[in-house]
Amino acid sequence: MEHATSPIGRVAIVGAGVIGNGWAARCPGAAGLDVTVYRPRSAAGEQRLQAALDTAWPSLERVGLAPGADRARARFTTDLEAAVADAGLVQENAPEREDVKRDVLARIDAATAPDTLIGSSTSGLLPSTLQADCAHPERVFVAHPFNPVYLLPLVELVGGRHTSAEAIERARAFYAGIGMRPLHVRREIEGHVADRLMEALWREALHLVNDGVATTEEIDAAIVYGAGLRWSLMGTFLTFHLAGGESGMRHMLEQFGPALKLPWTKLEAPELSEELIDPRGGRHRPPGRRAQRARPRGAPRRVPAAPARGRARVLARGRGPRGAHLSMAAPLELLTVEVPATGLDYNGHMNDAAYAIPFSDSIERLMGHLGLDAAAREREAYTIYTLESHIRYLREAHAGERLAVDAQLLDADAKRLHVFLRLVDDAGEVRATAEQMLIGIDSAAGRAAPFPEAVAAAVERLAAEHAELPAPDGAGRPIGIRRR
Repeated sequence: MEHATSPIGRVAIVGAGVIGNGWAARCPGAAGLDVTVYRPRSAAGEQRLQAALDTAWPSLERVGLAPGADRARARFTTDLEAAVADAGLVQENAPEREDVKRDVLARIDAATAPDTLIGSSTSGLLPSTLQADCAHPERVFVAHPFNPVYLLPLVELVGGRHTSAEAIERARAFYAGIGMRPLHVRREIEGHVADRLMEALWREALHLVNDGVATTEEIDAAIVYGAGLRWSLMGTFLTFHLAGGESGMRHMLEQFGPALKLPWTKLEAPELSEELIDPRGGRHRPPGRRAQRARPRGAPRRVPAAPARGRARVLARGRGPRGAHLSMAAPLELLTVEVPATGLDYNGHMNDAAYAIPFSDSIERLMGHLGLDAAAREREAYTIYTLESHIRYLREAHAGERLAVDAQLLDADAKRLHVFLRLVDDAGEVRATAEQMLIGIDSAAGRAAPFPEAVAAAVERLAAEHAELPAPDGAGRPIGIRRR
């Protein structure tokens, strides 16, 4: 990994999940910086930080540590104000919930010097919204990385309505100084740039699976052994520009552009106007068309496999009272679905049976999160059944809409789980909820049994995280006709 000198000596990391701990490994490893990591009221926070460093440090050593790199330069605290007080840059990594992020950023803003840079790792929220409660919004911006943060170099920098150009330039210098490739996104937009591209590809891939064209493994192979290898050297526009020969992109759009209107994909192409083809009145050339290095600055020579980071979404928009402690835990995101054209009633809305399907599929994902995927269920001769379910139908859902399911663990014992599921749209509105009692089953004996040891440990960890969350709206609500 190539190293530069960071203009900032100490960094504060607020939020110690996967992304926060990734920053905590990159800063001392790739730039030799001192880092203070904050996580609220978490007895296991120090252990989780050390476990994350155990995972990241061998990879950082393979790609090359910075002078002065020492994992001991990352320390942990449960005091937010102390963590950020003398930091030159604060990297906020709270859950993707607007109310939590706004309050945390306001606290950071109040506890730091006016020239301290404040970056948010959000992948979906707009910086103008996030900086709304800050006294010094001019230094608040989005700094969206990719997992694993300690290896992947891209970071998207997005300014809000009040972010100063100076803050963006200082941020660009800092992230370049820790071996990253800053991308300044000139206009704020949900999902920024890279996640919007990834989600478009993912949406098309889901259609291919749903239509029986290919399996998930086959689609992944099409990327890994085809376009993915080319994308590691050049992007989409440069690829097509070079394929167009002497006339470049103009030839590609004139010859193959009309095919974009054919119903090959589920995505509709924009109008191929002259302005799109040739925005500068001359032959279209992508910016910076020159021989590109096979390994971008800051990229590792070898990136070990890691789970992809799904696009996060707004799960709640309520605001808590100013100054009140808000948990940085979040409901567990399990599933994203598109409402199919089947399963609709005579009004064109999802019928009651169709609502049950994503909730049922989400329990399958929850079992996988707890270590009970299909292979483990067969190996352990153990599974989890739904014992009782209460679904509330709150808002209509139409064909083609994209919805997500998140889960909050309300309670658990040795063999039961009390779970609250929400079906949420892109705007954060809850369309339906399902409150369920789940029970562990010994498949061989055909009766209820305590969770296997590894599953029990996973349940305990999830219960500890979700213990900090407020009770969800509608939990425990009985069915009945209210009498005045």
